[in-house]
Amino acid sequence: MQVRRTITRRRALAGGVAVAATAMMLAPSASTAATGPTTSGAKPTIVLVHGGFADASGWNGVIKRLQHDGYTTVAPANPLRGLPTDATYTSSVLKSINGPIVLVGHSYGGAVITNAAAGNPNVKALVYIAAFAPDKGEQLGVLLDKFPGSEIGSSVQAVPYPSPDGTTGTDLYLRADKFRSAFAADLPASTTRIMQATQRPFAASALTDITQAAAWRTIPSWALVATQDKAIPPALERFFYQRAKSHVIEVKGASHVPMISHPGTTARLIENAAAATN
Repeated sequence: MQVRRTITRRRALAGGVAVAATAMMLAPSASTAATGPTTSGAKPTIVLVHGGFADASGWNGVIKRLQHDGYTTVAPANPLRGLPTDATYTSSVLKSINGPIVLVGHSYGGAVITNAAAGNPNVKALVYIAAFAPDKGEQLGVLLDKFPGSEIGSSVQAVPYPSPDGTTGTDLYLRADKFRSAFAADLPASTTRIMQATQRPFAASALTDITQAAAWRTIPSWALVATQDKAIPPALERFFYQRAKSHVIEVKGASHVPMISHPGTTARLIENAAAATN
């Protein structure tokens, strides 16, 4: 009987520990709790949003530097299903973060953050890295024709895919023979072959979706111009950032992926934006 009571007590204790552990797992942590008031002087969380033909791993070199300097970083997977889906999803990620945020977008990710940050008081700064910064009512496909120099139009392969409602959508991939020249010419060919093979396509509808909000009109912005960008022409980047009154740097010789080829410069720009939020 004594042995049986001891076993029973042990089972009860184990059950209580399991319940407590489950409750701790389900409870929101400090880094993912619902949005709360901004804490004065706290380092902001850096949220990094990738663009098309890419994934969040493109931020790895930047994240390493930001984390070394004490910044909490989040690099969510951008769905790449068009602005209505991607901006709404990114907005939900932002709402899960407590405290001030510096929101960073690369390429198409710039259009996503421009829409997603609107109305969120915790987003204290926007950072555009060789990115679109459209205004309300604008379409990315139209903007790409504003200045010459983009090789994207001649480099993509369109692949149809079925939608849940029975309609057919179109995914855009960068062709293997064009990936490096159009997207990442300042990286080694061995690196760009892997990037091309693992690229994430984005829905062609993203080029015709209409921008619903322009967060840069109310949130201060920083921006990086890649002077040898063959995806978004440097002249278009300068147009965006002058219009947004951004704090701009230019990286000479940089391709469309300066966060990979120049991670230190990219991280410093982000930290400059973060420092300005205090």
